[in-house]
Amino acid sequence: MKNNETRSNFIKHLLSDIEALESMINQGLIEDDIVRIGAEQEFCLVTDQWRPSKLSHKVLETIDDNHFTFELARYNLEINLDPVELKADCFIQTEEQLRSYLEKAEAGARTHNNSILLTGILPTIGKKELGYDYMTPTPRYHSLNRIAKELRGGDFELHLSGVDELSIHHDSVLFEACNTSFQMHLQIPSTDFISSYNWAQAISGPVLSVCTNSPMLLGRELWSETRIALFKQSIDTRGASRALRDRQARVTIGNQWASGSAADIFKNDVALYNVIMTKEIEENALEVLSQGRIPKLQALCLHNGTIYRWNRACYGVGGGKPHLRIENRYIPAGPTVLDQMANFAFWVGLMKGRPTQYDDMLSQMDYRDAKANFIKAARTGKDSTMHWNGNQIPVPELLEKELLPMAYAGLEKTGINKGDIERLLTIIGARAHGQTASKWMVKNYRGLRKSLKQDDALLALTQGIYKNQMGKAEPVHQWPMIKPDVNKLSTAHLVRHIMSTRLYIVNENDLAQLATHVMEWKGIHHVPVENSGGDLCGLLTWTHMEHYKEMQAVDDELLVADIMTKDVITVHPETEISKAIVLMKKLEYGCLPVVENKHLVGIITIKDVIPFDHD
Repeated sequence: MKNNETRSNFIKHLLSDIEALESMINQGLIEDDIVRIGAEQEFCLVTDQWRPSKLSHKVLETIDDNHFTFELARYNLEINLDPVELKADCFIQTEEQLRSYLEKAEAGARTHNNSILLTGILPTIGKKELGYDYMTPTPRYHSLNRIAKELRGGDFELHLSGVDELSIHHDSVLFEACNTSFQMHLQIPSTDFISSYNWAQAISGPVLSVCTNSPMLLGRELWSETRIALFKQSIDTRGASRALRDRQARVTIGNQWASGSAADIFKNDVALYNVIMTKEIEENALEVLSQGRIPKLQALCLHNGTIYRWNRACYGVGGGKPHLRIENRYIPAGPTVLDQMANFAFWVGLMKGRPTQYDDMLSQMDYRDAKANFIKAARTGKDSTMHWNGNQIPVPELLEKELLPMAYAGLEKTGINKGDIERLLTIIGARAHGQTASKWMVKNYRGLRKSLKQDDALLALTQGIYKNQMGKAEPVHQWPMIKPDVNKLSTAHLVRHIMSTRLYIVNENDLAQLATHVMEWKGIHHVPVENSGGDLCGLLTWTHMEHYKEMQAVDDELLVADIMTKDVITVHPETEISKAIVLMKKLEYGCLPVVENKHLVGIITIKDVIPFDHD
C-alpha cells in the first residue's frame, strides 16, 4: 500500500510541476536574457592491461571532487562541468575546465594503477564486464534494472547488424553502460524553445554523421555510431506481443515536430511514458510558486530523466532563476578533448545560426526525413547521404556548402572569438573530407587483425586510442595508423580471451557425409555437435572423419550421432588458459569446447594455446 501511495503522490506532484512550469512560462519568469553552455563528460576507467576496471568507487574517493559522479558501470565515471556564458572565450573556458578535471581524473586513476579513456564504446568490454558484479552498487541502478525487466517481462535482447552481426540475450541493463558520451547543454529562451528544439532535431543527422566514434561492440563491426542502436535496445522496456501496436521506445529521436510551448513537450512525455521511478517529495510546486519562490520541479525532472531523448528538453534552476535548455545526448565521448570541443562549437554554431526559414520546421521538412537522416548517420557516418531541402546531398558536400558556413555565422553572431571559431570548425571540415574517429578505429582494427588474435587486436586498439589522446592529443583526422608489436607477450589469461566464436557446427541428425565434407572443405579438425535444442551433445574430430571414410563403404546413411564422441570435456569462458592447457595435455585432446549456461559459446584448440604453453 505504501508503494501505491508513494506513486500516487508522485504523480500528483508531476501534474503540479507541469502546471507550475506552464505558469512560469506564461508569466515570463523563465530566464531569457542570458545564454549559457554546459557539458557532462563521461569517461572509461581501464586497467594497466587496457581492460575495463572495477575501481570507480576507489578512484572517485581519491579524486574527492563533487564535479565527479558514478555511472551505471564500475568502469565509468562522469564529470559535470560548470556552465559558462555563451560569449567570446566560452569554449576556451570550457576546454580548460574540462582538461583540468580530466587531468585530475587521470591522476586519481593512476593511484589505483588505472587510466582514463575517452571513447564512445570501450573496445575491450566483453560479456564478463556486463555482469551484475560490474554494476555500480547503488539502490538507484538496481531499481532501474529491476523495473525495466518487470516492464519488459523478461530478459533484454540485442539484435544489431552492420558489417558483422550481434544477437544476444542479456539479463540486465548493463549493455547501456557500454555507451559513453559527451553531453552538451545549451540554454534556450522560452519564447524560442519550440523552434530551437525542432531545429535541434533537424540537424541531428548531419551533426552526428561527422562525430561518430563507436563502430565496435564485443569485437563486432556494427554501426558507425553503434551507441544509437545499442542504447535504444539495452533499456527497451517494450516486450514483444502478437498485437500490431505502436509503442514509443524510451530512447528516441521522436516521431514528429514539437508544437506549443516547452511545457507541451513535457506533457507529451507524461502522456506517452509510464512513471517508472518515484520518490518522496515534500513541497508542492504550485504552492512554492504562489509564495514567490522558484520551484525545482523535482517530480518532472525525475520523470524526464527516465526518458532518453537524443535531444532532451530540460528545466533547471541556477542562481535562484529558472531556465530551459536543450541537452544534446547523441555525441560520443572522445576521441580527444579538442575533437569534443569542435563538436560542441559546431552544434552551438548551428543552433545559433539557424536561418529564419527554419523557424517553422513543419513547412520545411517532413519529420520522417529528419529521423531517417539521424538513423543513416548512425549507421554509415559521413558516408551517408542526407535529405535536405528536398535534395539528397552527401554529408561532406552538405557540411561544406551549407552547415559549416551556417555554424561560422552563428558563432560570430554570439561574439565568439574569431580565432577560436576558426580553430574548432576547421577540425570539423577536415574530418568531413578526411577521417572520423569511427573510420580510424575500423581501419586500424582491420589492420591489427591481420597479425593479432581478436582479443590482442582489441587491446592494441585501446592502447592506441590512449596514446593518441595522451600524447600530442592531435584531432583524430591527424591520427596515424597503429604499429603493433607482434612479439609483445599477450595479456590474455582467460579462455574467453583466445577462444574462437566463429564456429562451424553440425546437428547430431545430419548425415555424417555432410559433416566430413565440411571438415575437408574448410580444413577443420574439430566440429562441435548440437542437438535439436541447441545444446552441445558431441564432438567430431579429424580422427572420426578418417574412421568414417572406412565405414562409409559399408553404410553411407550414417548420421553424425553414429560417429561422434559423446564424452565431451568442456571449459568455461572464465577458465584460466593455464588450466585449459593442463587439461588438454592430460587428456591428449586437441580442442576443448567452451560452454556457458549449457550453451556452446566458443572453442579453443592446440593452435590457440601454444603461445601460452611455457613448459
